[in-house]
Amino acid sequence: MSGGHAMTMMKHAPMPLRDPHAASDGYTYETVPRPHEADEMNFASLLADRFEVNEGRNGNALAYDVQAWYGRDYDRLIMKAEGDVDQGNLQESRTELLWGHALTSFWDTQLGVRVDQGDEPAQSWLALGVEGLAPYWFDVETTAYLGSAGQLSLRLDVSYELLFTQKLILQPRFEANFYRKSDRQRSRGAGLSNLSAGLRLRYEIRRELAPYIGVEWGGLFGATATAAGTAGVVADDLRAVAGLRFWF
Repeated sequence: MSGGHAMTMMKHAPMPLRDPHAASDGYTYETVPRPHEADEMNFASLLADRFEVNEGRNGNALAYDVQAWYGRDYDRLIMKAEGDVDQGNLQESRTELLWGHALTSFWDTQLGVRVDQGDEPAQSWLALGVEGLAPYWFDVETTAYLGSAGQLSLRLDVSYELLFTQKLILQPRFEANFYRKSDRQRSRGAGLSNLSAGLRLRYEIRRELAPYIGVEWGGLFGATATAAGTAGVVADDLRAVAGLRFWF
């Protein structure tokens, strides 16, 4: 048989199917319940990434940034809450209820609603965003919001964890908010409205519990800064922070 004819026969010969039970030696789960894999089970988690007291030229306040979720690896229900409390009064808050779906191994899409409350009139938004781990281990969260009267907003949150030791960790963090058009009722200007950048150094007593100290700079821009100046609020402020990061 010529080499060409042999190659033709090999090319057209049917490939044998792999037997998925070849290594089971004939055993099945007929008499016992089938074990469940981790991606078939629901889990829950709560993370307080920031629970802190901050002090600056605008006074002191209690700030929180909490995220909780329930579900599986690919689909889960997510709640995010962030805000500032001054002398027992809620200055501003952002609360989101989202459905998260794994898009790739490192990125999730999120869809849901957001509600803003505080000193200014409450506002509701539809939310659509992505969250995940970017190259070089940056945690990135970017979300677009659609509000009433055609208002559009974009929020960007980036953080990184630099390990000095297995317990001593420095976390740089950056957050910015953009709006498509001005909103005088809520003292917001079009374009870049506010930006904050901070450094927090934490010591993990154990992975689930870590006190920290740090500094954070926050600035207002455009019409937002003008409105703040009219109200007697400093448009840019450097704050000292101290708090506790915990999760379970």
